[in-house]
Amino acid sequence: MLFRTNLLFKRKHLVGLLALLCTGIICVAFTITGSNDFDIAKREVLLRRIGHEILLQSGDSTSRVLPVKKITENKYQLSFEKEFTFQPDSLVATTQRLLNKDPLASDYVVDVLNCANASVAYGYAIAKNKKDDIITCLGRRQPVACYIINITFKPTAVITTKYTYLLAALLFLALTGFIIWKYFKPQTTQTELADTPQIVEGCHAALFNLGAMLFDTEARKLMLNDTTIELTKTETRVLRIFAVAPNQVIERSRLQKEIWEDEGVIVGRSLDMFISKLRKKLEADTTVKIAAIRGKGYKLEVGV
Repeated sequence: MLFRTNLLFKRKHLVGLLALLCTGIICVAFTITGSNDFDIAKREVLLRRIGHEILLQSGDSTSRVLPVKKITENKYQLSFEKEFTFQPDSLVATTQRLLNKDPLASDYVVDVLNCANASVAYGYAIAKNKKDDIITCLGRRQPVACYIINITFKPTAVITTKYTYLLAALLFLALTGFIIWKYFKPQTTQTELADTPQIVEGCHAALFNLGAMLFDTEARKLMLNDTTIELTKTETRVLRIFAVAPNQVIERSRLQKEIWEDEGVIVGRSLDMFISKLRKKLEADTTVKIAAIRGKGYKLEVGV
């Protein structure tokens, strides 16, 4: 029992430590995400700055850049109070110069749309690898009109990193939990056998604890400390019926039926003979005995 108590104590604290480690990993994941909040806020300021400079280049220093709209997680929209004109060369240069200050904006696509019908008036793509940039129609000044500008950024590794950490935490929890269960799985000792009536292997009881003795039905043996008492096949069959239901009355007719009927012969006095032999072999432990119940049958008394 002391072994089991110590084992449960160790398992309890190991599980607690495991939970603490996983909590730490998950917190790190969300901390990584939270640490980018500043960069995202900075991005929106840069986008407003792009709108401001576009109006200045158009000769408009008084009308407003309307609030930046976040269409999706990585898509933003710039809209303006009044109509304006823009030079593609200046637009590309302005977005590149300002978005270079955004650590999360290595790749993005810019679409300039007509307010009236949402048709694309101009567009280009900027990539981290400059060979992949797509910039066309430079040097052609666009007419004065109502425009909105959509800027779509390539998803960053922030979300991926968060879920990677979460998945790693869950896998770590599962793996470590399995190791703890496997390594610290309680092992049944000879002392613990005294606290349980039987040990079950598969669908049938193979070992039984009878007082201080261990009854092995497969080896047909009774074991007490260093002493081994051999049993015959029939003695084993009889004793097993008692061991399955200790301290319960087993009817004489049932014993005869289960032991001898399948052999085609029932001998009335044979049962008494085997009971007598078993009693002698069980004498090694005074807490175990087979008692006759008049008019009914027999009972294996354990610890009575």
